[in-house]
Amino acid sequence: MEKIFQNKVAIVTGGSFGIGKAAAIAFANRGAKVMQIGFPVKSMKW
Repeated sequence: MEKIFQNKVAIVTGGSFGIGKAAAIAFANRGAKVMQIGFPVKSMKW
């Protein structure tokens, strides 16, 4: 997979589940450093 977001930072709100989680994973897989914010904390364990 091409690292098109290498040397970039993605801030994802709602990253605990659903589309926010999917977005955080997608950004990370494409090279971004990801900061995610979301609750509940238990669901943030990947």
